[in-house]
Amino acid sequence: MVDAAFGPAPGPRPNLADPREAYLEMVRRKRMYGGILLVVFVALMASGWSVAEDRNAGGFLNGLHQVFDFPSEVLSEAWEKRALLPAIFVAHVPALIETLNIAAVATLLGALAAMALSLLATRGLARWPRAIPLFRRTMDALRAIPEIVIALVLIYILGGGPVPAVIAIALHTGGALGKLFSEVAENADLKPVEGLASVGANWSQRMWLGVIPQVAPNWLSYALLRFEINVRASAILGFVGEGGIGHDLKLAMQWGQGRYDEVVAIFALLFLAIVVIDRVSDHYRNKLVKGT
Repeated sequence: MVDAAFGPAPGPRPNLADPREAYLEMVRRKRMYGGILLVVFVALMASGWSVAEDRNAGGFLNGLHQVFDFPSEVLSEAWEKRALLPAIFVAHVPALIETLNIAAVATLLGALAAMALSLLATRGLARWPRAIPLFRRTMDALRAIPEIVIALVLIYILGGGPVPAVIAIALHTGGALGKLFSEVAENADLKPVEGLASVGANWSQRMWLGVIPQVAPNWLSYALLRFEINVRASAILGFVGEGGIGHDLKLAMQWGQGRYDEVVAIFALLFLAIVVIDRVSDHYRNKLVKGT
């Protein structure tokens, strides 16, 4: 029988009758394994850094002293034009609202898709148990493809605008939330489901009445968290022509000097919006999960 604490390798074993000796031996082995892992990690980091430096257009260390040059230039110009910032805030509120709308619609569509995929991919609840691997791989595929890649493909099909952004974010949200929803559903109590099945309820009725009431608080909590992430994603997609405040930020940065006050105003507006959303969603997540 293999000793799980000291490994299968032959050799002298510590005297297990002496707890202190056994504990010290186990600590020494853990330190040895930890040291080996640390050496491997450092070697991989050094190798990766060397490869990145060789392939980079310039040296990282050579340009390190210039890292604050651009931010200081942007902030100094914004400070000189600080009287114009309130008007810029107001001018970009419609673009911010468009970004929030993209995130909200994409989160809603993605959450609905995630609900269906998660129930079909959860062991013990699936409508077709043999198809569980298919639905799980579908969620894996949706999570694996970044939103920006999907958006770039859709731009060639649908053209620029908010619709490709909504579809791209919704697809990725469906895969990400589907995984989380499925993990929550796996911990649901099956007694209500069995009771409904005993009185002739079909699969949809068992899920709607027996499972969803149990998992709804956690599902809503995850959906609110995902909405925060999608606000950031929709702003990023604006850089590839998908509309919203990200598109305005891209144009302002492309113009360079003379528009840096607008860059700072957009950044500040987006930051404030994300902070507000974070605080509000955090409050409601606590109420849903903890009841406080």
